[in-house]
Amino acid sequence: MSDTEDPAQDLIRFGWEEWVALPDLGLPALRAKVDTGARTSALHAYDIETFGSSKNPQVRFTVHPVPGRDDLIIPCSAKVLDRRMVTSSNGESESRYVIGCTLEVGGEAWPIELTLTNRASMASRMLLGREALKDHITIVATDRFLQKELSYDVYASSAVRKRAPNRALRIAVLSRENNYSTRRLVEEGEKRGHTVEVIDTTRCYMAINAMAPEVHYDGARLPRYDAVIPRIGASVTSYGTAVIRQFETIGTFCTNGSEGITASRDKLYAHQLMARHKIGMPNTAFASSPKDTDSLMRLVGTAPMIVKLLESTQGKGVVLAETKKAAQSVIDAFRGLRANFLVQDFVKEAAGEDIRCLVVGGRVVASMKRTGAEGDFRSNLHRGGSAMVVRISREERETAVRAARAFKLNFAGVDLLRSESGPKVLEVNSSPGLEGIEIASKKNVAGMLYDHIEERVRPAPVRRRKLLG
Repeated sequence: MSDTEDPAQDLIRFGWEEWVALPDLGLPALRAKVDTGARTSALHAYDIETFGSSKNPQVRFTVHPVPGRDDLIIPCSAKVLDRRMVTSSNGESESRYVIGCTLEVGGEAWPIELTLTNRASMASRMLLGREALKDHITIVATDRFLQKELSYDVYASSAVRKRAPNRALRIAVLSRENNYSTRRLVEEGEKRGHTVEVIDTTRCYMAINAMAPEVHYDGARLPRYDAVIPRIGASVTSYGTAVIRQFETIGTFCTNGSEGITASRDKLYAHQLMARHKIGMPNTAFASSPKDTDSLMRLVGTAPMIVKLLESTQGKGVVLAETKKAAQSVIDAFRGLRANFLVQDFVKEAAGEDIRCLVVGGRVVASMKRTGAEGDFRSNLHRGGSAMVVRISREERETAVRAARAFKLNFAGVDLLRSESGPKVLEVNSSPGLEGIEIASKKNVAGMLYDHIEERVRPAPVRRRKLLG
C-alpha cells in the first residue's frame, strides 16, 4: 500500500439505520437499526413455535415487516441453532431461539445469526448487533440509509411470492386410518423436509370465540399449521367438516375446504351443483316419496337403470335394475326403508368401466381406467375392480377440471363415464385414495399435492397503501 492510499476508502459505511434483506426468510426489504452495543442481532417475530424432531429442531414464526401493517404476514421457518438468554437494553432477560440466515445490504451478502423475539413496540423490525457487522464496516452514528435504499412496495407486488424460499412446513393430515394414502402423505412430506403430523379428526375439539379460535387435541392446543390435508371418512363427515371450518377460521390453508367436502358427500346436492355448472352427468331423478314410481323412472329413461342410496360410498348401496319390474321392486324396497335415493340412467356403452381423473390445483395430474370385477357393473377398486393407465381426451380433462372447480376442491378424484354423447361425471371425491392411481399411473401424486401446497403457502401480496412506501 502506498503512503497516499487511505484504508478508510475500502470501508463500507453504515448509518444508524439501514435497509436490509433476509432472502432465506422471504423478507426482501426491512429497516434495521444498527446497534454496536448489542452483541446479537434480533428479528421481531410473532407466533414463535418449534416443530420437528429433537435431532433436527425447527422454528416456525411470522413477521410483519412493515410497522403498522399487521395485514402483511410473512410466514417463516428455520433450523434452530441454539437457545440463549439475551438481555435487552432495558435490562430484561429473555430466552430466545437462535437461527442462521443470509444478510444482504447494498449488493453484498454474508451469513449472520439472529435471535427471535416479539417486540412489536419497536419501530425497526430488526436490530443489527456487532457480531453481524464485518470488519470492513464503519458506523456513521449521525447518518442513516447510507447504503442502497429498498422499498416496502415489494410486498404489494407478485415479487413477494416469487422471492419466498422453499421452507420446512408444519402440516397436519386429518385421518383416522393408517392406510396407504396416509402413509404416503407422511413419507413424501418428510422426504421434502416438512414435519407431517397425523391427527385423528374425532379426537379434535374446538374453542369457538371471536378473539382466539383454537383447535385442541388430547388435552392441548394444536399448534399453527402451514397446511391441513383433510382425509375425512364418510362416517364422520359432519364432525370432520366442523373441524376443518375451525382451521379455516384460524386462517390455515386446507387443501380441501369444508364447503367442498360437504357438497361432495351429499349426492343430491352434488348432482344439483353439477347441473348448475352445466357439467355432463347421467340423467338423474330424485323424490322423497313419489306416489307414482313409473313417473320417477320416466324422468330417467328406460331400463336398465341405477338406483343409488344418497349415503352410498365405495359402491355400497348402488343397485343395477336391469328391467322395469326390477327397478320398481328396488325403489319400493328403498322407500319402505325410508331411505333417500337417486335413480340414474345406466350408460350401457361404458361397459362397466369408468375413468378416475385426479385433479390437483386445477389440473389433471393422473388418470386411470377402472374395470369392475367379472359380473359386477361397479368399477370400484375396493370391490375387486382393476385399474390401468389411460390416455384421456381434452374434453374429458376439461370436464374433470370444471367438476373439481365447481366443488372448490384443490385435490379431487373425478369419476366419469365415456358415453356416446361425451363424458358423464358420476362422482366427485373429496378424499381420493392414492394407492390405485399411483400404482396404475406410476406417478408421484403425493409429491404433486405437496408441490401445490408449497406454492399456496407462499406469502400473498397486500394492497398498496399510501403509507406503504
